[in-house]
Amino acid sequence: MHEVTHFGAVILLVSSAFAIAVLSNKLSERLRIPAAGLFLVAAALASDAWPRLAHALSIRDVERIAVIALIVILFDGGMRVGWARFRESALPIVSLGLLGTFATAGLMMLAAHYLLDFSWQTSGLLGAALAPTDPAVMFSVFGRKEISGRTGTILEGESGANDPVGIALMLAAVSLAQTKSTSVPHAVGEFLLELSVGTAVGIAGAYGLLLVMRRIVLPNPALYPLRTLAFAGVIYGLATVAHGSGFLAVYIAGIFIGDADLPAKRGIERFHTSLASLAEIVVFIGLGLTVDLTALGDNHRWLDGLVLAAVLAIVVRPLAVGPLLMRFHLTRNERLFVMWSGLKGAVPILLAAFVVLGGVKDAYRIYEIVFVVVAFSVLLQGASVPWAAKRLGIPMRTTTPV
Repeated sequence: MHEVTHFGAVILLVSSAFAIAVLSNKLSERLRIPAAGLFLVAAALASDAWPRLAHALSIRDVERIAVIALIVILFDGGMRVGWARFRESALPIVSLGLLGTFATAGLMMLAAHYLLDFSWQTSGLLGAALAPTDPAVMFSVFGRKEISGRTGTILEGESGANDPVGIALMLAAVSLAQTKSTSVPHAVGEFLLELSVGTAVGIAGAYGLLLVMRRIVLPNPALYPLRTLAFAGVIYGLATVAHGSGFLAVYIAGIFIGDADLPAKRGIERFHTSLASLAEIVVFIGLGLTVDLTALGDNHRWLDGLVLAAVLAIVVRPLAVGPLLMRFHLTRNERLFVMWSGLKGAVPILLAAFVVLGGVKDAYRIYEIVFVVVAFSVLLQGASVPWAAKRLGIPMRTTTPV
């Protein structure tokens, strides 16, 4: 009976957390702060108040949770964009997703080295970790409103495209930091291989999934979302086993699935969007539980993180993406809005976990700084995004659930 009671208490605790996560979206909508950010702070405070919680998850656990969460988030992000919208804005999306990611990583590396006197290795890893943006955080900021026109497509497309690029870049950087035997050309080759294989598997996986969904009718409509979720996992796994970017493969598959005429499509979209929101919250809770707030104050990580967060938002992001946006038909206010809206989320958490698991120098220092930057980005910068949209006259429309 003791085992039954104990397990019942676990179910009560987990279910209550999920219920609070769902209800928190109403508070998040009013405050214009992503629900995941609220849970990030709450988890960090809870782990300091109850030390046993700090040992509930290891950083390896956080890494695995983040991988699963990103499969869901990127597949949903790809479906939100769809092939038609992606094709119309393909050039700015690819430019920001690829060149913008490298530019952001490089500028952040310089900022960390010259402003905070970090070593080049630590600065490079920090730059790679903080380069990608996050689609789920942006959706959470606006709640039931979404940005109209190309601006919204560019932001959504960029945040999906730069995640796989940032992950591949970080894996190459960690490989270089782990051993001197790994040469730069070899790391570049691995990076290009990951992107190439990921693209090929994503396209092939989307084609296979479309064939299955159109030709095999399931007995219960409730099974259709589960089938797409299972295939997203299969696509990620195939690309990863083939030494490609599973995240890029999942995102590309989502793009091709997004505009397809499929059975029970509305239910599939709602299922994946809800799951992506929950996945983001779970990752942020994991990060919060594995960070010691007391240690952040003792080691001055708060100051380091806040300096980098401010530089990233005010200087680096505009310098990295501003010149790239000049080539495209956007108004001045639209460019300013895209430059300000590069919010951080689950991917920097995953990348910081890669650094720790790779056992490189200053790994925990990087992990703690990423926590501060993500918290700043979500809670402060994220709260200002709706205000910036209104101030700059960026058109938005209210979406009604169906």
